[in-house]
Amino acid sequence: MVAPGRISTPFTALSTADEVLRGLDLAGVRAIVTGGSSGIGTETARALTAAGAQVTLAVRNTAAGEVVAEQIEKSTRAIRPRVVHLDLADTSTVTRCVATWEGPLHLLINNAGLVTGGLERTRQSWELQFATNHLGHFALAVGLHDALALGASERGGARIVSLSSTAHMRAGVDFDDLHFERRSYDPQIAYAQSKTANSLFAVEATRRWAAEGIVANAVNPGGVATGLQRHFTTRQKESLDAAEAAGVFTYKTIEQGAATSIVAATAPQFAHSGGHYLDDAQEAYTVPNDADLAQHPHGVKEWALDPTTAKRLWTVSTDLLRA
Repeated sequence: MVAPGRISTPFTALSTADEVLRGLDLAGVRAIVTGGSSGIGTETARALTAAGAQVTLAVRNTAAGEVVAEQIEKSTRAIRPRVVHLDLADTSTVTRCVATWEGPLHLLINNAGLVTGGLERTRQSWELQFATNHLGHFALAVGLHDALALGASERGGARIVSLSSTAHMRAGVDFDDLHFERRSYDPQIAYAQSKTANSLFAVEATRRWAAEGIVANAVNPGGVATGLQRHFTTRQKESLDAAEAAGVFTYKTIEQGAATSIVAATAPQFAHSGGHYLDDAQEAYTVPNDADLAQHPHGVKEWALDPTTAKRLWTVSTDLLRA
């Protein structure tokens, strides 16, 4: 159910990526899908390819990416996806990935994500989940801005899809200790912070770039069993099981999990409208920051859409990457 004033589509939690794309011809559309070698990323890339898009898989493991590209080519009988190396925790690979891109870009699907069971850091001493899930994607989008602007001028718009999660409801962004240098480390809170950041990115990217035809939206794919959970601690697994038992979410298939990303990427309702958080193929309703997750499993907290916080995060992220 969509709250009054929220953007709705004809799709539901049960819709699949292929159903969203039925009847659409994406010939000439150039798309990048990060984390496209597994899970939701693979299905997103496959569905876009099947609809005629020219897809690039930006992945850490290029060998795995090539296997997926071959599978997609065979199953769709369409253009084989291109594979490029991208490690979002390593800013040098982000820079190289951007440098190798030529021409317009119409869709940037920031799909890749990381969950850790304990505190890990990058070489810059950044907390790894925040660095990978937010900062790496932030750097990639900013680096590809000109390509997106070119794509927007060519086809009347370009879109960025930022994968968030219901987990964002556990925590906002702690600007006083982004990298857990003083507070005790909780991997669930760290993940939640990064997912809130993914939503805030969409808010500020749209504010800055909408005039150029570029919009960004955040999506919650829902509960999907993928490799993302392979590093879960026992506590994290128990928390997930408890949430499912309480009815906070129902597991989706990978095909259903990719559908909301495809809605944000292709549905006409979001062609020129950004800064939204989508859930089950609809724009989610906003809930107070103190709302109980069990009572509002499909909402988005205010802290994930706050424009002032979004501006601050953009500035902080820019400063971190320049340091």
